[in-house]
Amino acid sequence: MRLLSATCGRNSGESRGSAHGSGMMSLLFFLAAVLSCHGCPEKCLCSSQTVKCQNQGFGAIPDSLPNNTRILFVTGNNIPRISSDSFPVQLEQLTELYLSGNELESVDAMVFHNLPNLVRLDLSNNSILNLSKRALPDDNKLQILNLSRSFHNHSRLDGLLSVLQSKKLLQLTSLDLSNNDLVILPDHPFINLPNLVNLTLQNSSIISVSNDTLNVPALRDLDLRDNSLRSLPYSTLAEFSLNPGLRIRLGGNPWRCNCLMDDMLLWLKNFTHVVDKQNLTCAEPPALKHRPLLQVELAQLKCSGNLESVLETSYVFLGLVLALIGVIFLLVLYLNRKGIKRWMYNIRDACRDHMEGYHYRYEINSDPRLANLSINSDV
Repeated sequence: MRLLSATCGRNSGESRGSAHGSGMMSLLFFLAAVLSCHGCPEKCLCSSQTVKCQNQGFGAIPDSLPNNTRILFVTGNNIPRISSDSFPVQLEQLTELYLSGNELESVDAMVFHNLPNLVRLDLSNNSILNLSKRALPDDNKLQILNLSRSFHNHSRLDGLLSVLQSKKLLQLTSLDLSNNDLVILPDHPFINLPNLVNLTLQNSSIISVSNDTLNVPALRDLDLRDNSLRSLPYSTLAEFSLNPGLRIRLGGNPWRCNCLMDDMLLWLKNFTHVVDKQNLTCAEPPALKHRPLLQVELAQLKCSGNLESVLETSYVFLGLVLALIGVIFLLVLYLNRKGIKRWMYNIRDACRDHMEGYHYRYEINSDPRLANLSINSDV
């Protein structure tokens, strides 16, 4: 079904209404309206300045989009790649673009260069492997970027990181990276996003947060729920403390309540940044499992049991090594038993001869007659 945009409809109506007063002027207005508004693409729905091309099996972005399009939905199709040819005509009024659920794998360079006023971009629910840092123009106005459920291989995140660090998203205020396979975020991934206010990292398989990873001065809303975090380093907690307006969500993480948790526990009890801190519970050790973090006392945060088990393991390993050395030594002795026996016999004979010499001298020295004989023989 096709519907001309409301803007075009209003222009046409005004032309017909003014036909009674001035036919020529009416015709000119009508022609201008037709020239400025293309028809709606096939299989798409156009209403006002919104174009919807949803779940129609498109293999590429539809051609002949109306020039006055402000909001464009191309979702639920099969578009593995978008390039500079996807938007060959400049759409200056387009501010919102939704490309979710298209099995998108490659976002090439200069693909959004004909969308100079793009403010919201939704690339969620895709399988992006290649994201060019040149996809957006240098002077883009993008403020909201949704990349949820789009990166399912943490080894293919170079493109994403290059975009975030490219200094092209200076006006970005909201970034959604939830439900991705991020695992470990490097240092300073968001340092070139000076206006970032909302950051969603929920359910992104994050196992640790390194120093300066979340150092974003303008940040006001941070979602870290449902990851694999066991603790937060002191440096990260200190950064959070310097941002009094920050609100953080940390629920659904398997917190390890041992002696390394003392800094975080004190921070939770003394600061109000975490809005869901009442829901944070220990995942281990077994004695504290399911215990709310706010009910855990510092005296309960122990690592002695772990240390003892480590020492026991070390002692067992040392005993096995010494036993192996002993076995090897005995094996060497057994294989060289004849040579060792001869060596011991030689030592015995040498000691015997030496002792007999001492004994003979002792007898000479103890008998005066033999002593005089010995002196005369020496002369």
